Amino acid sequence: MQEKSMLKAVLDIGKTHIKLLLVKNGKECASFSCKNAPIEGMYPQADVDGIWNWLTETLRSCSLTPQIQGFVVTTHGATAALINDALPREDALVLPVLDYEFAGIEACSDNYQKVRPDFEDTLSPALPAGLNLGRQLFWLQSKFADQFSSATTILMYPQYWAWRLGADMATEVTSLGCHTDMWNPQKQDYSTLISACGWQEKLPELRNAWDCLEKVSEDVAKQTGLSQDCEIFAGIHDSNASLLRYLSMAQDGESFNVISTGTWTILMQVNGSTETLAKHRDTLANVDIHRNPVSCARFMGGREYEKICTTLGGNIRMSAEAADIQKALDEGWMVTPDFSQGNGPFGGLTPQLLCPPSPEAPQAIATLYCALLIDQRLNDLNSTGTIYIEGAFLKNPMLCQLVSQLRPQQKVMLSRDNTGTVMGAASLVHYNSSEQSALDVITCEPAAFDGLEAYRAKWFSYIN
Repeated sequence: MQEKSMLKAVLDIGKTHIKLLLVKNGKECASFSCKNAPIEGMYPQADVDGIWNWLTETLRSCSLTPQIQGFVVTTHGATAALINDALPREDALVLPVLDYEFAGIEACSDNYQKVRPDFEDTLSPALPAGLNLGRQLFWLQSKFADQFSSATTILMYPQYWAWRLGADMATEVTSLGCHTDMWNPQKQDYSTLISACGWQEKLPELRNAWDCLEKVSEDVAKQTGLSQDCEIFAGIHDSNASLLRYLSMAQDGESFNVISTGTWTILMQVNGSTETLAKHRDTLANVDIHRNPVSCARFMGGREYEKICTTLGGNIRMSAEAADIQKALDEGWMVTPDFSQGNGPFGGLTPQLLCPPSPEAPQAIATLYCALLIDQRLNDLNSTGTIYIEGAFLKNPMLCQLVSQLRPQQKVMLSRDNTGTVMGAASLVHYNSSEQSALDVITCEPAAFDGLEAYRAKWFSYIN
């Protein structure tokens, strides 16, 4: 069967939503989704059983499932599974999968700092809660020593789900190099943290994101209706999946930027310098599927947008209109960071509500806030070249046009679909970097709001 005509399944596990999409000939042909939220237990944890039950039931109820030829998993970062491979796969977790937003992990920070590698080695900044996966694992090892020692394997989250489907165990670099403190991008090898904590033997062989790791197991085939001929691929960190479609453009050496938007807004600069990353909060280098460092800056765009809307009494589902944005600019209505519990360039600041308690259009104020943060994050990366926007913020055209107005020296382009993560992940099935499909993007014309520069200056004056 020709690769392009194959029916592919992509399981996309995000922090707030889970999606299962079926793709054929570069087009989405079926889509299913549900909410994702941590559950309580010995600590806040991923609802692994709930995710598995939803996945198997969804596959079982879909008439296209027997035709699926390739399966890829993409997930959020900063998450891993500790398993004992002597146990059945459904019972192999020796500890629940820890939710990276659990602040209790910070109790180990002083001891962790003694073994944590320098930023210059990992390009991984110190982040709050469990956003550094190395700190998560260190905390688990310290607090639950017996269970941790019983684990034979540490699996990054995409590879855990691939393994549950029947794949061989593997480690993959996009999740390993995602602000974990566990990877040295310059050396393209594990950081000193791995040997300091004795984790070498627990990490399986490094494989490429596009490697086929086996086929669906007989047991999973019975549970889901998948064919046992369905191939399972290693999988990828979700922001890197969004980036993947653009990597073919990196060969000419010119700098460009991809903004992946969802719960997190991740700004990735390809062919950008990593030398100044340490000077700004929440800047780092992720690692692409070819193990090259990619300069990144982050903030919790989707989370903060929702928080601002709900705080001001708005409806997150309502779009920001141009007239509402102009009124917010004219009135000087704004909010200042931080609405994300310590993330982004101004993490830890106390937010200020410099507007009426229930303004007419809270979504306009939230839109301006996120546009200004995107602009600031691009400045933090010394961004040059074209800007491509992917993901959830495409549903907010005013936000994209504001970014374009704020960046007059750079062209802003919009993906014509909001499934960049899915299509990037799907391209890993029989991946050939020289045969990536052409990007379907359109130019984003800049907005022409009055007073935007003065509003930006005023916003910064309240922050600084």
